Amino acid sequence: MQNVIHGNIVDIFAKENKVAITDPVYPVYLDTNVMSGRSGKYNKEKGIYENIVYLPVTAENDFKPELPKEKVDMIYLCFPNNPTGTVLNKQELKKWIDYAKENKSIILYDSAYEAFIEEKEIPHSIYEVEGAKDVAIEFKSYSKTAGFTGVRCAYVVVPKNLKGYTKNGEEISLNNLWNRRTCTKFNGVSYIVQRAAEATYTKEGKKQIEENIKYYKENAKIIKEGLEEAGFKVYGAINSPYIWLKVPDGLTSWGFFDKLLEEVNVVGTPGSGFGPHGEGYFRLTAFGTRENTIKAMERIKNLNIQNY
Repeated sequence: MQNVIHGNIVDIFAKENKVAITDPVYPVYLDTNVMSGRSGKYNKEKGIYENIVYLPVTAENDFKPELPKEKVDMIYLCFPNNPTGTVLNKQELKKWIDYAKENKSIILYDSAYEAFIEEKEIPHSIYEVEGAKDVAIEFKSYSKTAGFTGVRCAYVVVPKNLKGYTKNGEEISLNNLWNRRTCTKFNGVSYIVQRAAEATYTKEGKKQIEENIKYYKENAKIIKEGLEEAGFKVYGAINSPYIWLKVPDGLTSWGFFDKLLEEVNVVGTPGSGFGPHGEGYFRLTAFGTRENTIKAMERIKNLNIQNY
């Protein structure tokens, strides 16, 4: 359902709008804008689209995207981040809110992984930051919080005072526009799934979710510590179910994928699959059993990464 919302929300924006996307990034953000005609031509050599503004998030900038050097209309932010597992605090998000206000931009904020946040200074919603209701649309999926992947349920928050602008500068209520689009082209989530989502807010439901999240957080800790013991540089894992690691020198992210698969029978996701700035990195996930998580780390520790 999160993917559906990402695909649908672009319907209320003009095809000419300039889009900024962090890179590496959850592919759906980019793909939906490609399908909507905003991306322009693809540069195969560079692995980028000519009309997309890419905002690198790498170890060099501490995984904190810099503000665009040009005016953009739509900004995709996801924190805790998929794939890097990194976060932004309130002060860092405030910079984006101020930029959006100054440039009449709209922030499309994905908080799908907020349930994994541990550190108190990290906001669970962009609306915890002053001014966000004037510039931000927020998405929230039950997929990772309540194990709804495949069941499909999510929601989107479009504040009533959030405005878009026509080419002539006329103000438009994005809440009204989204409501019209949704009522016209979407029949909603099935009733049984809605009741399941409702159950996650009950006392028993919250307890079960907390137990699941705790289980996956422990998996993330095991993976992080195991990788560091094996000599890898590791990011994420603390406020996120994702672990982002630097692949050994001399290997591409796909080359490292092959090594893991062939030598220790462990599967992960090559960083290049998330965009050009993901090259040289690799994503592992905490969404597995404890037994398999421990077994995978034992196998990876047997790799001699100095040999690559």
